[in-house]
Amino acid sequence: MNILKTLAIGIAALGLSAPAAMAEWQPRKPIDFVIMAGPGGGADQIARFIQSVAEKKDMTNRPLIPNNKGGGSGAEALIWLNSTNDPDHTILVTLNSFFSTPIRQPELGVDIQTFTPIAMMGVDPFALWVHKDSGIENFEQWVDAVKAADGEYVTGGTGTGQEDSIVFAYLNNAFDLKSKYIPFDGGGAVAAALAGKQIMATVNNPAEARGFFQSGDVRPLLVFSDEQMSAYPGIPTLKEKGHDFSYYNQRAVVGAPGMSDEAAAYYQKLFEDIFNSEEWQGYLEAESLSPLWMNPDEQRAYWQLQVENHTKLLSGMK
Repeated sequence: MNILKTLAIGIAALGLSAPAAMAEWQPRKPIDFVIMAGPGGGADQIARFIQSVAEKKDMTNRPLIPNNKGGGSGAEALIWLNSTNDPDHTILVTLNSFFSTPIRQPELGVDIQTFTPIAMMGVDPFALWVHKDSGIENFEQWVDAVKAADGEYVTGGTGTGQEDSIVFAYLNNAFDLKSKYIPFDGGGAVAAALAGKQIMATVNNPAEARGFFQSGDVRPLLVFSDEQMSAYPGIPTLKEKGHDFSYYNQRAVVGAPGMSDEAAAYYQKLFEDIFNSEEWQGYLEAESLSPLWMNPDEQRAYWQLQVENHTKLLSGMK
């Protein structure tokens, strides 16, 4: 009986020790907070806002250090995480190039299902933007202008296969359009190029175009969300134009392949706390993002669905 009692106590102790050990894990050095885009874009803005919340509320014992690696449509960031020798201190702020870049560049040897789910922080819709001086005030006028330019209409984005180029490709196919596409280093640079009249139209997130929209330099013509956006009253969706198409950018955090369960649990709790904070919920509302929390299993299922969707979308690009 004494032996059985001792075993029972030992088993109970083991049952308590595993969660306790996971709760006790702490980063031992600054956290490499990789951003798979250049400075100024939506992913960069979100990463730096998250960093500020964590710092303001003293949520980590080691700082989050933003690290922009947007080269190769995010390939630089994916390779960085895939080859890190310290997965417990390396996390990534993602956008949809997390799905599209490995599809377009299979030679990278990146399997996103080996990455560690941390947090889905929300999804970000897109809008079609033109300069205020373009004389274009609605989507129909824009289509006519692109057709009249006969291939000389100049658009801009963050690179072929990136989110904006996928949306432009859909519009080109759906409305029989031809245009020139110029790549820039990040969504912030794209928005600035439109405001500076270097290009004629963009597909940007609300956060990326906010300053230029508030100053009146650019105007939205169309949104690629399921419903009209409160930030742009009266601006129609593409669905209202008879095309069953919407497109959202994921705003998520993932860990490097090989991250320990203890570290994953730490980051999952950290970003859940950030997600539930008054600051992040206010950011979602102010920047027209939609909240979309998911647990790790739901994130992996979402990744698989988005890989399937982006494989179809990319196969349709001209």
